[in-house]
Amino acid sequence: MLDKLFQLSERGTTVKTEILAGITTFITMAYILFLAPNILSLGGMDKDAVLIATALGGGLVTIAMGLFVNYPIALAPGVGLLAFYSFTVVLGMGVSWQTALGAVFISGLVFLVLTLTSIRQMIVEGIPASMKVAITVGIGLFIAIIGLKLSGLMAISISLSPNSLGQVVQTHGNLVPPASEALLTLGNLHSGETLLALFSLIFTALLMARKIQGSLLIGVAATTILSYATGLSTMPENFTVLAVPDFSKAAFLQLDIPGALHMGLITIIFSFTFVELFDSMGTLIGTATEAKIADPKSGKFPGLGKAMTVDAIGVSAGALLGTSTITAFVESAAGVGAGGRTGLTAVTTGVLFLICLFLAPIVSLVPNAATSPVLIIVGALMLGAIRNIDFDDWTEGFPAFLVIVLMPFTYSIANGISAGLVAYPLLKIISGRAKEVNWIMYVLAVLVIIRYVFF
Repeated sequence: MLDKLFQLSERGTTVKTEILAGITTFITMAYILFLAPNILSLGGMDKDAVLIATALGGGLVTIAMGLFVNYPIALAPGVGLLAFYSFTVVLGMGVSWQTALGAVFISGLVFLVLTLTSIRQMIVEGIPASMKVAITVGIGLFIAIIGLKLSGLMAISISLSPNSLGQVVQTHGNLVPPASEALLTLGNLHSGETLLALFSLIFTALLMARKIQGSLLIGVAATTILSYATGLSTMPENFTVLAVPDFSKAAFLQLDIPGALHMGLITIIFSFTFVELFDSMGTLIGTATEAKIADPKSGKFPGLGKAMTVDAIGVSAGALLGTSTITAFVESAAGVGAGGRTGLTAVTTGVLFLICLFLAPIVSLVPNAATSPVLIIVGALMLGAIRNIDFDDWTEGFPAFLVIVLMPFTYSIANGISAGLVAYPLLKIISGRAKEVNWIMYVLAVLVIIRYVFF
């Protein structure tokens, strides 16, 4: 039954592989269950309410992606949009969290319209092959950067001037320091947690070199056990396996849609829509390509319209439940790297999210040192696609380069894609090859310029 429902044989996978892949995806993105409440609570929301919304929203929408689309892609509140929601909209602009949720809900409806009218699908199909490959590679580097940061193998060294310190106080910590005051450096190799992550990275890489099935999951389990055995991690006080969520604190249907329709908030709705459009598109293209879902002849993705519909509905559903924009998660690539090829991977991840409503304490036991090396390794796997970019053709290679480097180093999938969307048609026009560009690329380039100049 499962083979028929998820086309397991057709995609060259098994039930065991898909379940292991689903568990791998969940482990690498389970941090969102604790990160989302921490970030949104800064904007006045109740942590328990956000945890409930995150687990429910992520679980249900991810299961829908698996059952109705058969893609191995998991969804949850996006990290970048969580930060935009709390720091820029709520704290920075003084908008209430209820009104901000209303803006998220409306952006989801805009997505749904763009999807049902096939505009989002036209965008994906109009993007040239070199940029689609670049998106895959860029996402690989992006999640590798996330893994390096979480593991402690990479650190950000900050030496703030008195003027910058004053701005930190005024903006409640929301400051972009000058380039001279922030550097990417090697992490502290004398730290036990960092050394444990380094062990996990090497151990898991060796398992993969031996082509042992479930290498990523074995690496996570072994590192977690070692962390507690060496005393680097300790069991929390009053630890219990089960924790029944307090649904009385849930923020269901507490969004303020009329307030979000106020003219002053149109720019916020546009920003939510713009970032989510390119973030989700990048993740869907990158992960689906890595999972070999694309048709080898046409390069098109079967079921892409359905995937985008689920993604759009998930945005509005998340707002109704009480959390920021739910979007396709880049960590889905971890499950694909573990062999996930079908929706059974997503269903497994979604079920684990729902279970975590009651087993959240167990999830919190897995340390960053165990999960972060998975992201680094998956990043390495996704980098292999770069061989398909023709860097001898500058009009193809340079836009791809911008996509690849700006994703990790500006910490935004949308920024990377946006740069490529402008550079690609511009270089083609300058070189007298404008006819090679799909018309939708010119439209997107104009929209990108409008967004960054005026919004």
